Amino acid sequence: MKKTLYLIALLVTTLTCNLTAKPTGSYKLVVEGFDWGAGVNKVILSLSDTTSQVRAADYTVFASRKSAAGPIADEQSSGKREVIGAYVSDEKGNRVKTGKNITLVLSVGPQLAISSPIQYFRSKGNVWVDYQLTIIDSKSQQVWDTNLGKIMPLIDQFDLNGKFKFNDQLTMSYATFSPTVKKDKAPLIIWLHGGGEGGFDPTIPLLGNKAANYASESIQSIFEGAYVLSPQCPGAWMHNAQKVSTQGKENDVYNEGLMALIKDYVKSNPNIDPSRIYVGGCSNGGYMALKLILLYPDYFAAGYISALAYRSEYISDADIQKIKQVPIWFVHSKDDATTQPDLTVVPVFKRLQAAGAKNVHFTYYDHVHDITNFYGGKGFTYNGHWSWVYLHENLPRTDFDGSLVKWNGKPVSIMDWMAAQKKGK
Repeated sequence: MKKTLYLIALLVTTLTCNLTAKPTGSYKLVVEGFDWGAGVNKVILSLSDTTSQVRAADYTVFASRKSAAGPIADEQSSGKREVIGAYVSDEKGNRVKTGKNITLVLSVGPQLAISSPIQYFRSKGNVWVDYQLTIIDSKSQQVWDTNLGKIMPLIDQFDLNGKFKFNDQLTMSYATFSPTVKKDKAPLIIWLHGGGEGGFDPTIPLLGNKAANYASESIQSIFEGAYVLSPQCPGAWMHNAQKVSTQGKENDVYNEGLMALIKDYVKSNPNIDPSRIYVGGCSNGGYMALKLILLYPDYFAAGYISALAYRSEYISDADIQKIKQVPIWFVHSKDDATTQPDLTVVPVFKRLQAAGAKNVHFTYYDHVHDITNFYGGKGFTYNGHWSWVYLHENLPRTDFDGSLVKWNGKPVSIMDWMAAQKKGK
């Protein structure tokens, strides 16, 4: 019923406008990553003439979302978008005093599915949808309904064309970022995505949970420039040969090929500092990050792991001894029902402590809140599995006992700490 009413309203509005409408115009979407995932937060409209004035209240925006991957619920497939701001811009959405483009700022949020260009399907994970807008200027009767594509401000700084063939059965896509501040040697940050971001489109891991933020100025400045490598698993990192998640009980089918990809990338980029290679991930990716540390404890300078999916019961005491010298910082939420902390991170951390690990830390949150107090609203709580919300924004600062983590006597955040880690130091 809601979808029918929306279609009727759109038809009536369009017909009314078409009585005096000018030729339809074109637009570009602006897609950015947020704590909960991707959002279409702006749309750039093309004009036939220059302008210096714009009023947000003059514009109405309707959205539709479709996917060949499966059905989308009516309340998520079409609806009106809220316009919360407008300004004159250039064709890339940058503010200008006079120009031939207008950028509308649209409301986004974790509960506004209509604002997302990505949809999660249980059988396929996260996929891009066919996202279309119809924009109407009530003052001029101009209509924009021709989609010319999208701009992804942070994603567009990545090279998205990486392909690595390991054997006849395994090919992996990957995205890379090269630092703008280039020294003789720069560290490498490796991010391994969660279970819903597999496939062959490396934009999905970067936007699925804001992993692109490792290329942001705020994090890059901590490392004084760092390479970022985001490999994408064709399925899920924890899958065995039967495509069943092992959680560490059996060997997965991806770690060997993934490590070959990492070594190949490092070899192809001689400016990477081999003593400062950091590996991290969330959930499935947290499992794989720890798996690589277990297999290659002398290769990585540090690990940073959120929502660890590796079961402690499948890690031997000998393995604990083998990695106790590797700096690792865990991040988890107590209410994580997906990767239950009492079965994963808590016993792993305590076993490392008992083995004498000197540089292993664990930030343990009660819940995962909207850190902005804006998009979800003050007190809004995300799924407890989403502890990477804190990680990607470099917020973890406390240890398991609640004390501040310190390095050289000074309190540090997780990225400050990681930037200081170096093999042999």
